[in-house]
Amino acid sequence: MKRKFFILFCAVIVSAFGIAKHALAEGAPLAIDTGDTAWLLISSALVAFMTIPGLALFYGGLVRRKNVLSIFMQCFIAMCVISLQWVLIGYSLSFAPGNAFIGSLKWLGLANVGLLPYADYSATIPHQLFMIFQGMFAVITPALIIGAFVERMKFSSFLIFIVFWAFLVYAPVAHWVWAVGGWIRNLGALDFAGGTVVHINAGIAALVAAIVLGKRRFYNNRPTPPHNLPFSIIGAGLLWIGWYGFNAGSALGANGLAVNAFVVTHIAASSAGLSWAVIEWIVNGRPTVLGTITGAVAGLVAITPAAGFVSVIPAIIIGLLVSVFCFVSVSLIKPFFGYDDSLDAFGVHGVGGIWGALATGLFASKAVNPAGADGLFFGNPSLFFTQLIAVIVTLVYSFIVTFLILKVIDIATGGVRVSKREEATGLDLSQHHEGAYTMLE
Repeated sequence: MKRKFFILFCAVIVSAFGIAKHALAEGAPLAIDTGDTAWLLISSALVAFMTIPGLALFYGGLVRRKNVLSIFMQCFIAMCVISLQWVLIGYSLSFAPGNAFIGSLKWLGLANVGLLPYADYSATIPHQLFMIFQGMFAVITPALIIGAFVERMKFSSFLIFIVFWAFLVYAPVAHWVWAVGGWIRNLGALDFAGGTVVHINAGIAALVAAIVLGKRRFYNNRPTPPHNLPFSIIGAGLLWIGWYGFNAGSALGANGLAVNAFVVTHIAASSAGLSWAVIEWIVNGRPTVLGTITGAVAGLVAITPAAGFVSVIPAIIIGLLVSVFCFVSVSLIKPFFGYDDSLDAFGVHGVGGIWGALATGLFASKAVNPAGADGLFFGNPSLFFTQLIAVIVTLVYSFIVTFLILKVIDIATGGVRVSKREEATGLDLSQHHEGAYTMLE
């Protein structure tokens, strides 16, 4: 009898070991970390806060008062439309297992995207939380393009444009750079929080939109005065706060890497805001609030790809230099070529994103993030050239596809631009039959 019990006991142990081994091989449920989950929930909200009201106020204050509601409407509708596009198919195309160029439809409508972690992206937070965090990036990216064509695009054309752009431009580039198996990721390029996927991608698309739509009426290569600069100051402040979630949240946990990203994000923005003010003081004889907040935003853009890979001193250098590059772009290059990038979406996000991506190739250090790589100044020049390839490919792809999307919409709808009369009236009234302000005669 004892022998039978001993044999039975051994059989149970062997069976239990086999079951456990099989469970591990198949991917046993991973443990959710409540601290990481809480931080990513907050970060997702902070990134959403960047689009509305942050970007809406920042852009809205810079346009003429007859167009401010159109900016708010475009930002709000981008949140609504792209959020739906993302959960239905955008997330699957961007992150689902597929090939090197695009994701599969495995996660269509969030099928198989549950409340347990997905280890390939984050082992300590629910898969749906990773999805919605990335969804907020997908929302703000096409919204950034608005700055290039304010005051002159049909609302209907805008709706069509952001949907097709999210499908044909954002999803492929996000998959290349961030998804497991993406070819740019496999190449070894680093983009911690979206310098390539978000800012270069949106920046070059903004330049294309400005060229295709043409200049605003009576545009003379000089910006129109902001109708409500305090709006823009508040918006820039909200963007700055939201950027902590944008960058530090990209650590995907409440950990030391998130702290590093938080600190260098703040330092780069501070350095860039100061740098722009000093440049204006030297060139124009006085610093301006508009220039300072523009510099701070440029600094936030530039540190985005590098936030999880560089330390404080490189962050200061990145911030100081981005203002030089962006100031030259908006003050010299734009007037020279004569395109009307109305709110400098390319001059700040495109140029700032390019510098940030290349600076990552210079200053990245495995001492900051062992999962990253050393840059040129830490003995690995190959990373800089990898970053350069990622920048060039994103610029070329986004430029071509954005141009084709706008041209097709222009032909199919009879024009992406409002009429001269509607532009003179203002988009608030002509597109939405509303006015932001009551004017007493």
